[in-house]
Formats: sequence, C-alpha cells, structure tokens
Amino acid sequence: MKIKKFIWPVRVYYEDTDAGGVVFHANYLRFFERARTEMLRAMGYEQDELIVSEGIIFAVRSVQADYLSPARFNELLEVSAEVILAKKVTLTFEQLITRGDDVLCKSIIRIACLDAVTMRPKAIPENLLELLTNER
Repeated sequence: MKIKKFIWPVRVYYEDTDAGGVVFHANYLRFFERARTEMLRAMGYEQDELIVSEGIIFAVRSVQADYLSPARFNELLEVSAEVILAKKVTLTFEQLITRGDDVLCKSIIRIACLDAVTMRPKAIPENLLELLTNER
C-alpha cells in the first residue's frame, strides 16, 4: 500500500538557473532529494541519526527523469515524493515538480539502503519500512 504523497515547497533561486534563465536540469534532482529528506524528517527520521542509530545510509540507485516544461527564477514550485514500491532494501519513489497545475518534471527514483560502513545492501529498518508502506 502506498503512503500519501508528501509535498515540499521550493523557491527557485538565481543560483538554480543556467545562462538561459531556467532551472539547470541537474538541479531538479537536488529538489527531488530535498523532498525525500523532508519526507523522512516529517516522519521523525533524520538521515544523520540513521547513520548513528541504525548504521544505514540511503543512496540513489537509478533515476528516470522527464523534463516537460522549464521552471524559472523566483517561481514557487511544489516537489512531491511518493513511495510507489517498497522492498526489503530498496524504495522506489515517484516524484513530480509542479507549478500550479503544470507538471514541469516527473521522475522515478530508486533508492537503496546501504550499510554505512561496508556500503553493502542492508535491510531498511522495520519501523521505517512500516511507515513508508502504510497510509499516514
């Protein structure tokens, strides 16, 4: 079962744009990362604390992104994060960047849970996995 979609507002700063005045394509990935981090924070999990308490880190395994329309300086965007598939060691997110009703970028991002020391796959803690897979 999927959790409800998490929404995080992002303002486009001048530093986010390229010479053409639009958001540089790699910065959309930064916006997606921020939304996933804030989603965890809203659930009561800080990534630096997960390293200490659980010995885990999350790393991007794969990204599929479709850039549909440009975002520009000073626009207020919404970045969503929604777990669409949760397995023992991986999470698959569908993420959107929108401006009002317009979808600017959509992405499927697969995240792997790794042992913070060995960098080998490690099971997502059960309590966190339950939060990610149940309705909030």
